[in-house]
Amino acid sequence: MNQLKRILGFVWIALALAAGYYLIVSQAIPKFESPKPEDRIPAIIYAFILMPIIVGGLFVFGYYSVKGEYDIFEDTEHHLHIKED
Repeated sequence: MNQLKRILGFVWIALALAAGYYLIVSQAIPKFESPKPEDRIPAIIYAFILMPIIVGGLFVFGYYSVKGEYDIFEDTEHHLHIKED
Protein backbone atom coordinates (compact mmCIF):
# COMPACT_ATOMS: atom_id res chain seq x y z
CA MET A 1 0.00 0.00 0.00
CA ASN A 2 2.86 2.36 0.74
CA GLN A 3 4.26 1.78 -2.76
CA LEU A 4 0.86 2.62 -4.26
CA LYS A 5 0.83 5.89 -2.29
CA ARG A 6 4.23 6.81 -3.72
CA ILE A 7 3.14 6.03 -7.28
CA LEU A 8 -0.03 8.08 -6.83
CA GLY A 9 2.17 10.93 -5.60
CA PHE A 10 3.55 11.21 -9.12
CA VAL A 11 -0.04 11.21 -10.41
CA TRP A 12 -0.88 14.16 -8.11
CA ILE A 13 2.19 16.05 -9.30
CA ALA A 14 1.26 15.43 -12.95
CA LEU A 15 -2.30 16.51 -12.20
CA ALA A 16 -0.97 19.72 -10.63
CA LEU A 17 1.03 20.50 -13.76
CA ALA A 18 -1.93 19.70 -16.02
CA ALA A 19 -4.26 21.87 -13.93
CA GLY A 20 -1.82 24.76 -14.02
CA TYR A 21 -1.43 24.46 -17.77
CA TYR A 22 -5.20 24.30 -18.27
CA LEU A 23 -5.92 27.29 -16.04
CA ILE A 24 -3.32 29.49 -17.69
CA VAL A 25 -3.61 28.43 -21.34
CA SER A 26 -7.33 27.63 -21.63
CA GLN A 27 -8.80 30.04 -19.12
CA ALA A 28 -6.61 33.02 -18.21
CA ILE A 29 -4.85 33.87 -21.49
CA PRO A 30 -8.04 33.98 -23.62
CA LYS A 31 -9.67 36.20 -20.98
CA PHE A 32 -6.64 38.53 -20.91
CA GLU A 33 -6.70 38.77 -24.72
CA SER A 34 -10.43 39.49 -24.84
CA PRO A 35 -11.33 43.06 -25.79
CA LYS A 36 -14.15 43.15 -23.22
CA PRO A 37 -13.11 44.79 -19.94
CA GLU A 38 -15.37 42.54 -17.86
CA ASP A 39 -13.17 39.56 -18.78
CA ARG A 40 -10.15 40.99 -16.93
CA ILE A 41 -11.39 40.13 -13.43
CA PRO A 42 -11.96 36.39 -14.13
CA ALA A 43 -8.55 36.27 -15.83
CA ILE A 44 -6.87 37.77 -12.77
CA ILE A 45 -8.75 35.36 -10.50
CA TYR A 46 -7.72 32.34 -12.62
CA ALA A 47 -4.09 33.37 -12.98
CA PHE A 48 -3.23 34.84 -9.60
CA ILE A 49 -5.65 33.30 -7.10
CA LEU A 50 -6.96 29.92 -8.24
CA MET A 51 -3.90 28.64 -10.09
CA PRO A 52 -1.41 28.97 -7.19
CA ILE A 53 -3.87 27.47 -4.70
CA ILE A 54 -4.80 24.49 -6.87
CA VAL A 55 -1.35 23.76 -8.27
CA GLY A 56 0.39 24.35 -4.96
CA GLY A 57 -1.97 22.12 -3.02
CA LEU A 58 -1.82 19.24 -5.48
CA PHE A 59 1.95 19.53 -5.87
CA VAL A 60 2.66 19.59 -2.12
CA PHE A 61 0.34 16.64 -1.54
CA GLY A 62 2.08 14.67 -4.30
CA TYR A 63 5.54 15.65 -3.05
CA TYR A 64 4.79 14.46 0.49
CA SER A 65 3.33 11.26 -0.90
CA VAL A 66 6.43 10.57 -3.01
CA LYS A 67 8.65 11.44 -0.05
CA GLY A 68 6.86 8.85 2.11
CA GLU A 69 5.25 11.12 4.68
CA TYR A 70 1.99 9.16 4.51
CA ASP A 71 3.57 5.71 4.91
CA ILE A 72 2.14 3.51 7.66
CA PHE A 73 4.03 0.69 9.31
CA GLU A 74 2.05 -1.86 11.32
CA ASP A 75 3.24 -3.22 14.65
CA THR A 76 1.23 -6.46 14.82
CA GLU A 77 2.35 -7.21 18.36
CA HIS A 78 0.80 -4.06 19.80
CA HIS A 79 -1.79 -3.45 17.03
CA LEU A 80 -0.44 0.02 16.33
CA HIS A 81 0.10 1.99 13.16
CA ILE A 82 3.32 3.90 13.53
CA LYS A 83 5.41 6.07 11.25
CA GLU A 84 9.07 5.28 11.65
CA ASP A 85 11.60 8.02 11.00
